[in-house]
Parts: sequence; C-alpha cells; structure tokens
Amino acid sequence: EFEIGSVIKMKKPHPCGENRWEILRVGMDFRLKCQGCGHQVMVPRKVVEKNFKGFYKKYLLLEINHG
Repeated sequence: EFEIGSVIKMKKPHPCGENRWEILRVGMDFRLKCQGCGHQVMVPRKVVEKNFKGFYKKYLLLEINHG
C-alpha cells in the first residue's frame, strides 16, 4: 500500500499550511517530508494509517535526449 516516493494526503495540515507529504521511509515508523516547507518528521505507522486521507497521483518527468 505505502511505497517510498509516494505523496500522501494527511487529515491535518502541517503548520506551514501544506497537507501533502512524501514518504521517505516505510516500516514501524514512517519518515515523511512536507511538500510545502521540506521539513522531515518521523511518525509511527499507526498514526499515519489513522490520519491517512489518500494518495496524490504520481507524475513522471520524462527526459528526451536529442542527438
């Protein structure tokens, strides 16, 4: 379900006003990075599962090499 690199929405926003978080580590604790200010926090899995609201779609940037 949760994968490193996924961007998730949480119930309550970060104090900076953003509620999008990138998952940097998955396990008993999650390391999340705020997409607004870049602050990183360690959160217990139970808290993430309780406050989880959904995934943001992943956008892939494709580079095209000319030549």
